[in-house]
Amino acid sequence: MLDEIKQIESSADLLYSETEVEAAIDKMADNINLLLADRNPLILCVMNGGVVITGKLMTRLNFPLTLDAINASRYCNQTSGGEIKWLLKPKASLENQTILLVDDILDEGLTLEALYEYCRQQGASSIYSAVLIDKKLGHKKPIIADFIGLETEDRYLFGYGMDYKGYLRNAAGIFACKEEV
Repeated sequence: MLDEIKQIESSADLLYSETEVEAAIDKMADNINLLLADRNPLILCVMNGGVVITGKLMTRLNFPLTLDAINASRYCNQTSGGEIKWLLKPKASLENQTILLVDDILDEGLTLEALYEYCRQQGASSIYSAVLIDKKLGHKKPIIADFIGLETEDRYLFGYGMDYKGYLRNAAGIFACKEEV
């Protein structure tokens, strides 16, 4: 497996450098600060991919907030999505809360749509979403993120929380695999 990971990493195309990603996160944080400063939101980190962007965003948000995690996965360390599996639900009550879902990527939008629906069912008063990457697929998605860092073409990505078979989440930049995965 490690040989495969090294091959993917060494042959990948760099789409966004660490500097470019950090600048996009700064801009996202500025926009979130403007909209949610007086809302006392509950940040829901969408695990596992959202851990990097959530951590990076939180240090840039200048208002009171609380944090919890949620994990509904379609990928489960695979390279293609399947049925949504609930792996972790928040411990905090969502009732009458302003929720900010933070995730690494908006791909097909099915997972984010399921997360919105879960938050609605739990009584959230308002729900927002922030994604580092919005992948352009050439067709309408069931949901649009409120805060978007960067856009990419439809390629398999890794870095800044996005993974290749559970690896490469820690890559400092946004990379696209050369080979079909």
